[in-house]
Amino acid sequence: MPGLTRRLAAFVAGSRFEDIPEQVRAHGERAIFNGFGTALGGLSDTAVERLAATLGAYSGKATATVIGHHRRFDPPTAAFLNAAATNVFDFDDTHAGTIIHPTAPVAPVVFALAETQRFTGAEVLHAFILGVEVACRLGNAISPGHYDRGWHITASCGIFGAAVAASKLLGLGETQIVWALGNASAQSSGLVETLGHMAKSVGVGGAARNGLLSALMARGGVAGPPEPIEGPRGFLKVTCDVPRPDLVDRDLGTHWEILRNMFKPYPCGVVLNPVIDACLAARSLPGFDGANVASVTVRGNPLLKARADRPDVTTGREAQVSAQHAVAVSLMRGTAGAADFSDAAVADPAITTVRDKVASVGVDTAIPVEAAELLITFSDGTTTNVKEAMATGSLGRPMDDAALRAKFAALADYGCPGLNAALLAQSLWRLRDLPDAGAVMDLARPAN
Repeated sequence: MPGLTRRLAAFVAGSRFEDIPEQVRAHGERAIFNGFGTALGGLSDTAVERLAATLGAYSGKATATVIGHHRRFDPPTAAFLNAAATNVFDFDDTHAGTIIHPTAPVAPVVFALAETQRFTGAEVLHAFILGVEVACRLGNAISPGHYDRGWHITASCGIFGAAVAASKLLGLGETQIVWALGNASAQSSGLVETLGHMAKSVGVGGAARNGLLSALMARGGVAGPPEPIEGPRGFLKVTCDVPRPDLVDRDLGTHWEILRNMFKPYPCGVVLNPVIDACLAARSLPGFDGANVASVTVRGNPLLKARADRPDVTTGREAQVSAQHAVAVSLMRGTAGAADFSDAAVADPAITTVRDKVASVGVDTAIPVEAAELLITFSDGTTTNVKEAMATGSLGRPMDDAALRAKFAALADYGCPGLNAALLAQSLWRLRDLPDAGAVMDLARPAN
């Protein structure tokens, strides 16, 4: 029987767009649409601006678009920058169970290629879906131990998804796809230690760029090991103490992991979604006055404390993974958008005052990740207890298309107000029908 890597490669090589269920196609389009929106929102982030200035100085032939930019770059650089911008606010999609943000490292690759040669929207969508599928299935096999050991799973698994998507779009054969996965395994990286810092975007951008290069190198004959995923020194065994390789190809082609992909209502770590929902619910109660808050206690899943118990934040980037900031800004402003997780919001004295009143982030193993509890004590000694059982954006309470459209418009206005966002949105919603997917990127550049 062929090994796991070979079986994956055979599946990708043999997959046809007509084999993809309609529900999966539609969810893939939503993921791409959401990803373009978060890229537009992240365009003006300092990290993205500095990365563009640094990498742009060494860019080759300028044939690929960075979403929201007037200027073009070479395809690997454009893929890097688009991935970084898509993920920089942590406002992109999240795969339930692994917390991979799969669109960021995968979508930029297929659109960079779509500007170098003509591909239909259906071909691009097909390659994207396959890339996301492989990235998330690899994540299933190594979760939660991989992330617990400190690997940033979006980057470390995302590179495989990027390599697969590029391989499919380039029409690589089974053996070449094995090589592409081997080339990706040699470059897989990303550390949780970088979260809250600009270097996180380096890992995510590198996953897109290096995944693209992995496929291009395979096409050029750069061979890899036959079992880069399941081998004795392969990706699964090296990066996880107790991997589950059976989860990689179980029900492959009949069960689709992209359907477990969630879209986020707030630009922060997914564990903070129920916390913000609870705060907004508390704020809407009759007589609520943020000025009278004396203390706040948050309780949630152990992952909440492990990932977001950060009381002393100084930047918007750190605030994206701070329960204390999420509580303060949503209670005081009644909003939780991109501007609420900015450097300016972190420095706002009104927010700082309440942030200091978040007494603790408690742990309750009985509380699922998508739930949280909030206890607010006011200056007169009265208390309010709010429980959120199912966060907005979770699988049990997903954002609908209208909410995704509103999110897209708000992010485009925030990060790239000069763009005709409505025209771009219209094109993205009918991606599968486009004869030339590269035309989408023409609409992603401002007119002037």
